[in-house]
Amino acid sequence: MMSWSHHLIITPILLPMATAALLLLIDERNRTTKALISLVSILLLAMNAVVLFRIESGPNDFENVYLLGNWAAPFGIVLVIDGLSALMLLLASLLAVASHVFALARWHAVGAHYHSLFQLLLVGVNGAFLTGDLFNLFVFFEVMLAASYGLLLHGTGTLRVKAGMHYIAVNLVAALFFLIGVSLIYGTAGTLNMADLALRMPQMEPDRLMLMEAGAGVLGVAFLIKVGMWPLCFWLPGAYSAASAPVAGMFAILSKVGIYVILRLTMLLFGSGPSAGFGADVLLFGGIATLVFGTIGVLASQALGRLAGYSVLVSSGTLLMVLGINDGIVSSGALLYLVSSTLTIGAFFMLIELVERGQDAGANVLAVTMEAYGDGEEHDMAEGEGVTMPGTMAILGVCFAACGILLSGLPPLSGFIAKFAMLSAMMGTGSIGTTPGAAVWTLIVLVIFSGIAALIAMTRAGIRTFWGSLEGTVPRVLVVEVVPVMFLLSLTLLLTIEAGPVMRYMDTTIRTLANPAAYIDAVRNAVVIEGWAPGTGAKAGGSL
Repeated sequence: MMSWSHHLIITPILLPMATAALLLLIDERNRTTKALISLVSILLLAMNAVVLFRIESGPNDFENVYLLGNWAAPFGIVLVIDGLSALMLLLASLLAVASHVFALARWHAVGAHYHSLFQLLLVGVNGAFLTGDLFNLFVFFEVMLAASYGLLLHGTGTLRVKAGMHYIAVNLVAALFFLIGVSLIYGTAGTLNMADLALRMPQMEPDRLMLMEAGAGVLGVAFLIKVGMWPLCFWLPGAYSAASAPVAGMFAILSKVGIYVILRLTMLLFGSGPSAGFGADVLLFGGIATLVFGTIGVLASQALGRLAGYSVLVSSGTLLMVLGINDGIVSSGALLYLVSSTLTIGAFFMLIELVERGQDAGANVLAVTMEAYGDGEEHDMAEGEGVTMPGTMAILGVCFAACGILLSGLPPLSGFIAKFAMLSAMMGTGSIGTTPGAAVWTLIVLVIFSGIAALIAMTRAGIRTFWGSLEGTVPRVLVVEVVPVMFLLSLTLLLTIEAGPVMRYMDTTIRTLANPAAYIDAVRNAVVIEGWAPGTGAKAGGSL
């Protein structure tokens, strides 16, 4: 008998998809109605993610594999959830709540179909975390990219359009590489189901295995473009800094989609067997180059938007290096670093608009845009909108300082705990050994130096922003804008307070990934509902 909780696996895909379709039927002038529907959908999505996370983090008999259309693997579409995918779903949903609430202040009313595009972005992101085969990974990847194109171009300004065109061109190339890689893998292995691939690879002849690895390499290029590995990263700082604040905040999770896929496929397909360690050197040295490039960019950036964009590259470079090391205990700290850096960068992108509001004419440009676009509801975007909060600059200053502490990895917040966990494992307390070599010491030095560079850059920017002259202007900040920033930063504080349970969860997740047999058995043992014709229902009998 299939429990009701089993259907929670597909809810992160169906709920935003249905919401996006519903919002398209509502007249664009009814912005308040669309905003409320979208907000309710995202809150339900976050609740669903919390439930899935709680189920995965405790002892249970939860069925982890969902067979769509009642077709058995490897022929049918399979959704799989484990500790890693549940963690990423929760991270994406919490970031979506903050980004959406921030956009309600003004950005959602700048152009057409913002809420539908936002929901479709969630469909793509959540589907990529849940899918169990490469073809549907390609489908969700394309849905995510198509929605991100519209969101990046949402608004006005020549810079945003220019950056958007570059972003679209680069990601279309990434999609092409993805399709070529998937085609090579299917032509060689005869399957795209991840668990089935893991079973067939050890049995392949050397020449077919070589073609399989070539396909995996081409596929990897697509995700390394999305991650922003050097030299495939030149588009990222400009694109992210040009996006509107809530969109850029949500984009903080997109590079982590690439990290997730690389981690998943590395542990499942290339963790053992004849292809063990495939691509590890590329990830290691590519991560080093990315971290160096991102660190230089952080030091050189004068604009806060570009500083945040290069911080994304620093995060990506650090995570790629850890993937290249392929050590379990180091990877546990890296998972915490992934969560902490994503929350921090998302909050930082939204905070940037607030602290710079008194220094430019962005609000006036936005008001002109909305007036030209037309709005059926009452919106007064004049300069006097909003009430100056008591201690506005103090609140923004505290949030800015928290972002600086988290990005630089200073104690006592979660950024420090994550880096300390990684560095202590690299220096010998983990399974990597007691005598780290020159390469590992290089990584340690780079991680520490990147934190120092972030501290210098954030201190310089903070002095210029908060201690420099604001020409007597205090930015007018709405409660609905500052609360999402504080919410994301409070989550990093929660990670700090609950560091022990969090690290135990990360350790368990990495150990599960390092044992691909559990994933393979869960997919293979998933059974259809007897007596139901294919296409009438879905059930799973496997469990991770």
